Amino acid sequence: MKLITDIGNWLVQSGALATIVIFAWKYLKPVMVEKQKHTKTVQEKELLGLVNSLADNAVNSLVSNDAITGHDKFMAATKMVGTTLADKGFDVQRQTVEHAVQAAYEKSDLTPTVDPDKEPQTGVVVHNG
Repeated sequence: MKLITDIGNWLVQSGALATIVIFAWKYLKPVMVEKQKHTKTVQEKELLGLVNSLADNAVNSLVSNDAITGHDKFMAATKMVGTTLADKGFDVQRQTVEHAVQAAYEKSDLTPTVDPDKEPQTGVVVHNG
């Protein structure tokens, strides 16, 4: 037991303990910073997935509502998503919410699908023959 106490005293008095702590900190700090960045990235991806899911639900809930116009539907969906996130304690920029709602709007039935290979119909019938 005296040997352990003597070694401990020597480490403290000689400064070896401080040197070990400094080297350990220089080694561990970058590892901890990278781990923190990775955790933050994973959390941001999950939050973005939640925002996109809420935007899809909000837009789909407004598809059959003929009482309001397209811009008003966009604003209503944006407000729904923003309010839901705020109620849950998430701080998301309005621009991110608007982008998610716009993407959901473009995927929804509110946006007509246009086939780029198909000629637009003009109402004029051409007969060959």
